[in-house]
Parts: sequence; structure tokens; C-alpha cells
Amino acid sequence: MPRRRTALRLATAAVLTSAAVLAGGAAEATPPGPGVTGRVIAQTTVGNTDYILREVTVPPGQSTGWHFHDGPLYGYVKEGTLSHFDATCASDGVHPRGSTVEEPAGDVHIGRNLGTTTVVLEVLYVLPHGAPFSRDAANPGCPFE
Repeated sequence: MPRRRTALRLATAAVLTSAAVLAGGAAEATPPGPGVTGRVIAQTTVGNTDYILREVTVPPGQSTGWHFHDGPLYGYVKEGTLSHFDATCASDGVHPRGSTVEEPAGDVHIGRNLGTTTVVLEVLYVLPHGAPFSRDAANPGCPFE
């Protein structure tokens, strides 16, 4: 079974690399910055949907990296200010302490901490059962990250 998984991962990587080259260049995922962490607070599954509550922290000057989610998520800013950018490089929201953030499924975006204090978010993920919290995406051409 491990060989089959390795072969599947290699095949998937080859397909994604080929797609990136056909689209105009190699795609490079932008991982979260140093010190960005997440911890699960609670989770449950109802039918084929996972509901997962996490606390996510983003230190000053760091970001989540470009990514998207397979389902919507709903966040609450407990501390700091989160600056949110969409795939056109435009700011689609600045979320100070006490505000909420919504991210639709499939939208490529990045969250950045441009402030001097740590951003702490409580995030509810509503995902298809077994889906990852997020999927890495390449920088869509923005001059940051």
C-alpha cells in the first residue's frame, strides 16, 4: 500500500506541474510564514460535513500564505488586525479585533498581519468530510508574498 500511495502522490505532482507549465510557468506554493500556527479546539462530523473550530495565530509581519478551502469558513478576530487579499491582489478587507471574516469555498486568498501585535483568530471550518483545512496556492502575481 505505501508504494501505491507514493506512486499516486508522484502522479498527482506530475499532473499539477504539467498544468502549471501549460498555464504559463511553474506554480510555487506560498506556505505560511514562520510562527503561524493553528490548533484544533473542537470538531464534529455530521453526515458528510466536518465542522472544525481552530485557533489560528499569525505573528506580526507574517502571513497565511496563498491558499483556498474546500468549504466555507467563518472567523472571529480575537486579537490584532487581519489584512485580507484576494487573487487580484486587491484588499478585500481589513478585520480588526472583534470583527468577523468569511471565506467562500474555492476562493484563493491570503491573510496578512501588517500590524505590530499577533493576530489571533477563532475559525470555524465547514468542510467536506476528510478535506484538509486548506490547500496551498501559488502567488497569483502579487508584489507581496
